[in-house]
Amino acid sequence: MPALGCCVESAVSPPLGYSFLSTPEIFSSGVPPSTNAVPLTTHWSPELSSDLYRIDGWGAPYFTVNSSGDISVRPHGTDTLPHQEIDLLKVVKKASDPINSGGLGLQLPLVVRFPDVLKNRLESLQSAFDYAVQSEGYEAHYQGVYPVKCNQDRFVVEDIVKFGSGFRFGLEAGSKPELLLAMSSLCKGSSEGLLVCNGFKDAEYISLALVARKLQLNTVIVLEQEEELDLVIDISRKMAVQPVIGLRAKLRTKHSGHFGSTSGEKGKFGLTTTQILRVVRKLKESGMLDCLQLLHFHIGSQIPSTELLADGVGEAAQVYSELVRLGAGMKFIDIGGGLGIDYDGTKSSDSDVSVGYGLQDYASTVVQAVRFVCDRKNVKHPVICSESGRAIVSHHSVLIFEAVSSTTTRSQELSSMSLHSFVEKLNDDARADYRNLSAAAIRGEYDTCMLYADQLKQRCVDQFKDGNLDIEQLAAVDAVCEFVSKAIGASDPVSTYHVNLSVFTSIPDFWAIDQLFPIVPIHKLDERPSALGILSDLTCDSDGKIDKFIGGESSLPLHELGSGNSAPYYLGMFLGGAYEEALGGLHNLFGGPSVLRVSQSDSPHSFAVTYAVPGPSCADVLRAMQHEPELMFETLKHRAEEFVHKEEEVEVSLANSLNQSFHNMPYLAPHSSCCFTAAANSGGYYYCNDENIVGVGAECAIGEEEFWPYCVA
Repeated sequence: MPALGCCVESAVSPPLGYSFLSTPEIFSSGVPPSTNAVPLTTHWSPELSSDLYRIDGWGAPYFTVNSSGDISVRPHGTDTLPHQEIDLLKVVKKASDPINSGGLGLQLPLVVRFPDVLKNRLESLQSAFDYAVQSEGYEAHYQGVYPVKCNQDRFVVEDIVKFGSGFRFGLEAGSKPELLLAMSSLCKGSSEGLLVCNGFKDAEYISLALVARKLQLNTVIVLEQEEELDLVIDISRKMAVQPVIGLRAKLRTKHSGHFGSTSGEKGKFGLTTTQILRVVRKLKESGMLDCLQLLHFHIGSQIPSTELLADGVGEAAQVYSELVRLGAGMKFIDIGGGLGIDYDGTKSSDSDVSVGYGLQDYASTVVQAVRFVCDRKNVKHPVICSESGRAIVSHHSVLIFEAVSSTTTRSQELSSMSLHSFVEKLNDDARADYRNLSAAAIRGEYDTCMLYADQLKQRCVDQFKDGNLDIEQLAAVDAVCEFVSKAIGASDPVSTYHVNLSVFTSIPDFWAIDQLFPIVPIHKLDERPSALGILSDLTCDSDGKIDKFIGGESSLPLHELGSGNSAPYYLGMFLGGAYEEALGGLHNLFGGPSVLRVSQSDSPHSFAVTYAVPGPSCADVLRAMQHEPELMFETLKHRAEEFVHKEEEVEVSLANSLNQSFHNMPYLAPHSSCCFTAAANSGGYYYCNDENIVGVGAECAIGEEEFWPYCVA
């Protein structure tokens, strides 16, 4: 007789002392195991974790697992020497440890930026195109353009301008604030670096772009709409500035993935063939055809294959050659973005989160396609530009956050006697379901078992709603059904890990477009993970969870969380350096993370912190929604003076604690960071900071004159 049948049958007429929930023999449900199942081995190693989380796939050449079981950053890519690797856990400890312990006292979540990785990405992209130009005998050069929309952070933009100066690297702007940012940044860059002006334009935008030309910046106004040409001609004459004009072409080439929606004839931006001809004719009539010097196109982000890339670039090269034939002063072909990131490490061309090529494949395909068309048309080779923002900045930053607790759905365990009592309280229909469940279990008909278990549960719920079953009995039926599910292998073993994060603020693309990012523990990778989990954030929205992971998985292998004051459990989201910070909002008034800038150095830990800043405070996010934190504080302070009838010291302490609450980040803080702790005897309040606990009447670490956030330079 099957064990499940024995247990269920015995529960109907249980022998004394028999435990219904004693461990049964578990029968296979016929469901294939998940591909992220942890290998059953008594020995574990960092290498096994690297395989499990595919770190060598998506992480190469910048991330690996070291012998301590921590994620290591290789800031110079393949050129990183062993002593230059940076242990990410040591960086997090430096950031989060209290100041009096040598740390920076920053609160998580935390974005860690590695400018050395950014530099290596620029150099690698330039090197790939330089090699392709040389090997293909191409008679012009490549110069990149960084689209600032990918990450407008000041230090990111300044680093790209500085690191790319020797490569003629430029910037692309799609709005007036971005244009102002790009203009000021390129004043310190290469004089040959392009300032590409994309996006919808009004008179002020075009005037700014023409001012940039007056400032000797290599500015190109790219026409996204045909109507923009009239403004360019009119304003340039009034300002007496000779513009350099580009146009964006709507190509027929289109890829079918999510990111291909911006391409093709139905794309949001660009000019059709008919519109291009009208622009050429109007420029010729105005005596400005020589101003048309750049052709831009974009066939979508995350271009999956070099075949599609070659098709699109080849079509654009034909358009470029035709513009040359029509008399335009063409010099540049801007292939837009599209250089993809392998988010899941599969190197697949059939996925939105992977690509089937590398940097060198991409560069060689572009150069070959342009050279082939231009040689056939007897057209001088143009300077090749690209706007590869995602590929440049994705790897350089890591989002670190902490799992603070975990939960699993566990029903109460029942003895055979309590179960017998439960069965006696069932109505006739529910008791019949229970007998049928027992019989099906004895016969080994497990699908039928689940059918009767579900039916039994629903009848008990109905009895409870009618007031004929108490809450203990309702919990008992949950235990019965869970036991059956486990016995036939149909139960869900996935735990929910609660993480100190807002998905909407820090990983908005996951919520908005199902974009997947690699998420892995940054330590304990020398230990076998013993649980499967999904991640639930701090927000009150049911969408604030991560339940899809790279590889098509619906759960993530994780380690059990400790209890009490055990060490924190840190997770990292990788390859999120593009778009996520700029897109994040203020859902539930959770602001952005703290930020740390880390460079490789010859120090004992191989890194130096060059910049650190805490995340936005409660006051900052309130102010962003038009509230006035100073007035809010004064209101609460006066309320405290009116209703807290204690000694003056208590009122002052309470006011200081309220003050500190405005100053703190909105995220969960360690217990030692609590602003309010009731005094055990006096009923007063204590003010606490990260370094110590200060009693009533003591001098506070942050006074009213130091109310607003700080920076650590």
